[in-house]
Amino acid sequence: MTPLFIGSGVALVTPFDKDGKINFKLFKKLIEIQIANHTDAVVVCGTTGEGSTLTVEERLELFSAANETIQNRVPLICGTGSNSTSFTLEVAKKAEECGADAHLMVTPYYNKTSQEGLLKHYFALADKLNKPIIVYNVPSRTGMNIKPETYKKLAQHENIVGVKEADTCITKLIKSVVLCEDKLDFYCGNDDLVSVCTSFGFKGVVSVLANIMPQYTHKMALCGVNGECEKCAQMQKDCMELVENLFIDVNPMPIKAALRIAGIDAGQCRLPLCELSLDCRELLMQSMQKHLYEIRSELRI
Repeated sequence: MTPLFIGSGVALVTPFDKDGKINFKLFKKLIEIQIANHTDAVVVCGTTGEGSTLTVEERLELFSAANETIQNRVPLICGTGSNSTSFTLEVAKKAEECGADAHLMVTPYYNKTSQEGLLKHYFALADKLNKPIIVYNVPSRTGMNIKPETYKKLAQHENIVGVKEADTCITKLIKSVVLCEDKLDFYCGNDDLVSVCTSFGFKGVVSVLANIMPQYTHKMALCGVNGECEKCAQMQKDCMELVENLFIDVNPMPIKAALRIAGIDAGQCRLPLCELSLDCRELLMQSMQKHLYEIRSELRI
């Protein structure tokens, strides 16, 4: 099986103007910045893209705008998941009409489900969609956690091709990779674990850091995938303080603040997310100083 992508997929922010409406001009510029810096895939309307506070119409407009901008240069992965199987299917079908190359589908949240329910949920979607699915496991947000044995069963469906794994239990992650036997591509969902995850078979990362350091993240992920573990680990160490402060509060509050510090005003997050506190902004700014030349260079500022 050929991976959907190898390396770094950016979990792209959704920029808003001062009135809280989507800034499509800046959105397209951000995509061009990512592609110019060798980002390997663009993820739209995920957690970092504030998909949960966008209307369906806004999400579809973003998918279409991304597709028009990317023009098949890198895969377009659209965040189409929800806690309703039927609603997810409805949005996902429309996303495919807008040009989605793949779907990022979060596990059901709030109502949650059993492991059997997860299988039925994803199989029902995979059976009826034309584009492949990347399962998104983020237990800290959903209250759900996919077991390794469930991944093994999901891997049997040809239209379920990958996992964005944001669990932090290393033992569980290794077991999942072993059980799936290369039938499912795993992508790290935590910027602080790229070197660890790629060392035992992950194909890369879906990254928040890539919003401000796309080329750096691309290189770090590829070093890990290509077996340059020492180099990958050193790059991970060098950016660790910055990564920690990009999650000093609820994502994507810090990354939008970081973009503003770097010279790109992507607007505020939509409520209930709010502006980063002054203390947090100061810590974030301090951790960015070491990388500021690189950040500005990659963002062309």
